[in-house]
Amino acid sequence: MKLLALIFVVAVTAQAVTGRVWRYRRSARNEYKMCVPEDLLDLCKQMVAEETKSTAKIVCFPARDRLECIEKIKDREADFLTVDPEDMYIASKVPDEDFAVFEEIRTKEEPEAEFRYEAVVVVHKDLDINGIQGLKGLNSCHTGVGRNVGYKVPLTKLKQMGVIGNLADPELSPRENELKAFSTLFNKACIVGKWSPDPKINLKLKKKYSNLCELCEHPDICDYPDNFSGYDGALRCLAHNGGQVAWTKVIYVRKFFGLPVGISPARPTNENPADYAYLCPDGSKVPVTGPPCRWAARPWQGYMTNAAIAKTVDELRKKIENLNTVGAQHHAPWLEKVLELNDKTAPRENKIISPGDYLDKANYTDVVERDYGPPFKTIRFCVTSKDEEDKCRALSKAAFSRNIRPRFDCILEKNVYACLNTIRDNGADIITLDGGLVDLAQREYNLKPIVAEQYGPLGGSYYAVAVVKKGSSYQSLSDLKGAKSCHTGIGRTAGYNAPLYQLLKNNLIEKTNCPYPKALSEYFSGGNCLPGSKDTRFKLSKEVTEKLCSLCGGNVDKSDLSTKCNFDSTEAYSGYTGAFRCLVEGGGDVAFVKHVTVPGNTDGNNKDAWAVNLKSSDYELLCPEGGRAKADEFAKCNLVHAPPHMVVTGNLKTEAEIDEIRNALISASKLYTDRPDYFKLFGSFNGKKDLLFKDSTTGLVSISGESEIQKEYSQVLSTVNACSS
Repeated sequence: MKLLALIFVVAVTAQAVTGRVWRYRRSARNEYKMCVPEDLLDLCKQMVAEETKSTAKIVCFPARDRLECIEKIKDREADFLTVDPEDMYIASKVPDEDFAVFEEIRTKEEPEAEFRYEAVVVVHKDLDINGIQGLKGLNSCHTGVGRNVGYKVPLTKLKQMGVIGNLADPELSPRENELKAFSTLFNKACIVGKWSPDPKINLKLKKKYSNLCELCEHPDICDYPDNFSGYDGALRCLAHNGGQVAWTKVIYVRKFFGLPVGISPARPTNENPADYAYLCPDGSKVPVTGPPCRWAARPWQGYMTNAAIAKTVDELRKKIENLNTVGAQHHAPWLEKVLELNDKTAPRENKIISPGDYLDKANYTDVVERDYGPPFKTIRFCVTSKDEEDKCRALSKAAFSRNIRPRFDCILEKNVYACLNTIRDNGADIITLDGGLVDLAQREYNLKPIVAEQYGPLGGSYYAVAVVKKGSSYQSLSDLKGAKSCHTGIGRTAGYNAPLYQLLKNNLIEKTNCPYPKALSEYFSGGNCLPGSKDTRFKLSKEVTEKLCSLCGGNVDKSDLSTKCNFDSTEAYSGYTGAFRCLVEGGGDVAFVKHVTVPGNTDGNNKDAWAVNLKSSDYELLCPEGGRAKADEFAKCNLVHAPPHMVVTGNLKTEAEIDEIRNALISASKLYTDRPDYFKLFGSFNGKKDLLFKDSTTGLVSISGESEIQKEYSQVLSTVNACSS
């Protein structure tokens, strides 16, 4: 009985500490599937080919990104992955999760530190301050805008303490709410960085809240590099530039004042630690030479598994340790990319703990969540398919964990026209449209474009092209009369407006032959797939609609014709990739797509069964003036030079509302372009193409006004819209 009672006490104690009891009897296992974002698969394969003392075997399991890896580990398809605290946060919110953090990535300088770093506040020892409320009116030194220790921690904690007031003014963007709060609280400050990814908004905010730059080395610039920014710069600001309070982390305090750091001995400096103190959350002060009083801590990065694998991690821990040794010896690129280790870090075994408890131990969960409502703002993305909704929900989770505000939400409508109605009526906020539909949105729905896609070297434009099989006999658009045609969708630039414009321009279709969808069906009389043409808004006869949808396949992978000729991804031959697939396998003679469609779906770039063996050399471009060209010669052989796809929103939104939408979208674009392993914003999602944004997108930029390409494209639109009955 005594033994049973002791076991019960130990179990209860363990649960009190970690929130979840890990009752495991260690057992042997020799193979572990490491989930890695697909962009890192080749490096992972190089890593697992290395011989180590541990006989355990690691197998690389590819996924789209870390977000999908979390799903794969929960579903037992993979065994473990590398995670940041933000990934742990996402994992902790998965229903019925049983994830386990089993290994940390610690620095060699501080191998015994419980956390990666601790956020602290440093003040002059003799500062006359009566509690935390006394921060009001002081000169404050920060690491930089949006950063954890110098920005998110003070905002989160001071809001909780009631020192900072309202952060949810609906007339201001989330970022401006934050800046206004700091500007009101402090007399002067240094908070450098890009206050908005949009240069105009960034400049406007820095003028409006200029006192937040007054303590910087270059107040007029207020950006990196600045001698009074960063962890050590905030301390220099405190010591030598009129600062009264500095937000930084412990390790830099110890280095700045010449104190020992972990296993490193003290190094002399010109600063006197006796003149400074930590300001504690309870308002007291303690010497910087002693134990710190932290405001929050950032947990270490680490490795996460599920409860089933947690029983057998001993051998996996040895394997990771061995790989770290081998990778360091050979300066292997996979060490940092795959395992997130480098010459200053090392894997360190920790007590197995759930990701939620791991974050709570550091008081870090509320730093991630950092929401100040009500009202709780959202940016509502209007989507037109379950696939697109799934990607939108994934974006919402990923972006929220990485400090992108407002949170994205998702509104599902039956088609793009329903979305335009919903945005006009303020039931949703944004949708991405191609140039032709942007024009429609402006003319008929009172919407306006605010952000544009970018496409690598071409920037904000692309080429609409006509693609035929190399072995075909077509040499001109006139040769296509009677052929079978594949289109991206009715009203879209590459698949409808561009070919229709060239046919009208070259008098191959009479300008009086209305309506033009009917004229297209007559010209391409062999059959068509023009997705969306069955929509009643076009008022086409049943006979014409049947012709325009005759080559469409619905969900061809599931032999489901219920979605035949839909405008969205539920029709397999919709969109750029879909139209090309119609040419490949759907009986089409020509596909009207964009210039990157052929290379993006051939030569091994599309792993889907229908495309995996395709060669770009088997397809050519048909030039509007006659003749053919190779697939990469689109600059000289194209139908239209088109403006980019754009994000549109309601024309009645305030400038602040538009600013916050731009800020969130461009911030997400920059983050996930740099780190697609976190979340793959641009690219296929669960095997589906062009969801939310075109797969070929390389970034997003703010737009206002009409570009030269848009002005040129307006001539195309005036031609194809001349006949509306």
